[in-house]
Order: sequence, then C-alpha cells, then structure tokens
Amino acid sequence: MKAEELKGKSPDQLKDELLSLRKEAFNLRFQRASGQLENTSRIRAVRRDIARIKTVMRVQAGQ
Repeated sequence: MKAEELKGKSPDQLKDELLSLRKEAFNLRFQRASGQLENTSRIRAVRRDIARIKTVMRVQAGQ
C-alpha cells in the first residue's frame, strides 16, 4: 500500500482500513504463536501499513 493511495481516501475509509489491518495483525500474531504462520514478512508489511495510515490520518487532522 502506497501513501499516495491513502491520501486520497476519506477519514472514514482510513479508519475502516486501519481496523481491518489491526485484525489481520492480530490473526498473524496468533498464527505465529501457534506455529502456523507461513509468510513471516506479512507481519512487517501490515505493521508498516498501519503506521502509514496513522501518519496520513494525523496529517489530515492537522489541516
């Protein structure tokens, strides 16, 4: 996910995306703990996407 894609979204869309990524992060952590996680790089990607969304939300709130 690119920051440019996120800048064009409304705050409600960003909140929905953030919620779904947090759920995915939870599920990935659960899979890692139980030894069922195959794609370990996905955890890092999801964490970074969450950070990108939070950054865009913070910038939009300041404007």
